Amino acid sequence: MDPSLTAFETLNAIQKQILELKKEKTAIILGHNYQRKEVQEISDFLGDSYGLSVQASKTDAKIIVFCGVDFMAESAKILNPQKIVLHPNLKAKCPMAAMVDVRSLKELKAAHPGAPVVSYVNTSADVKAESDICCTSANAVKIVQSLPNKKIIFVPDTNLGLYVQRFVKDKEIILWPGYCPTHVNIKLEDLKALKRKHPEAEILVHPECTPDVVDFADFAFSTEGIIKHVVSSPKKEFIIGTEANMLHRLRKEAPGKILYGVPNATCPNMREISLEDVRDSLVKMQHKIELPPDIIKRAKIPLERMIAAGR
Repeated sequence: MDPSLTAFETLNAIQKQILELKKEKTAIILGHNYQRKEVQEISDFLGDSYGLSVQASKTDAKIIVFCGVDFMAESAKILNPQKIVLHPNLKAKCPMAAMVDVRSLKELKAAHPGAPVVSYVNTSADVKAESDICCTSANAVKIVQSLPNKKIIFVPDTNLGLYVQRFVKDKEIILWPGYCPTHVNIKLEDLKALKRKHPEAEILVHPECTPDVVDFADFAFSTEGIIKHVVSSPKKEFIIGTEANMLHRLRKEAPGKILYGVPNATCPNMREISLEDVRDSLVKMQHKIELPPDIIKRAKIPLERMIAAGR
């Protein structure tokens, strides 16, 4: 790049390069709502884990560039084994997904024979292969309710499992001790302080937050649920209890609303991916997701069941 260019001009130049490469290589860029704003701007589709899974399952593109954390790129490969899936920066890993491993999950299954495994989509391909059905924060309650079993193993997010338990009183949910570091960093005292400053603001949080935060909030939604609510609500002010980059998309989709972010709600892992990473992945065709055929075959079943269940 020309060293005389400003940072803004450099970003624009890289964005233009990416758009040209995308067209040349018949590629699609999928971006999670928590990506940096400049990465959001070059994404063909922005969404939450459920929406991105659906989009990955039906794209005609030859190449999928997945701007999200590792398990998301893996899911895209599972749903598109014949396509090339690129993950622009291998440092973009989900710490929650790393909290559950296959050996320990098998031990838990052996301790509770007959209990189906509901695997949050925030899991590795290996763990999905040991699961009966996947879910996202958008449809976790619906999926657990749909199962005939009275005992359910739910991995890996304890807080999402506790949220589901609120609505499913007739089942025993066996929880895994996992959590999202970003969402547990959203503290009740910070929400209370924001509410005191902005008493008219409605509080919206993600169900990965801790139970006390969910209790204090007006609503708990997936990221897409938060967007839909803000856009359609007659309210004008909102406190947003999820990753801070969500506010960029919200401000574009609901320009008349006033939004307040929560302190320390940043995911450093999601922020690993830069425009340069996206460009380089297409130029060099690097960081291809490769998974064993057996894992793809087995993990595809719970993912497809999740998609079929809908939001």
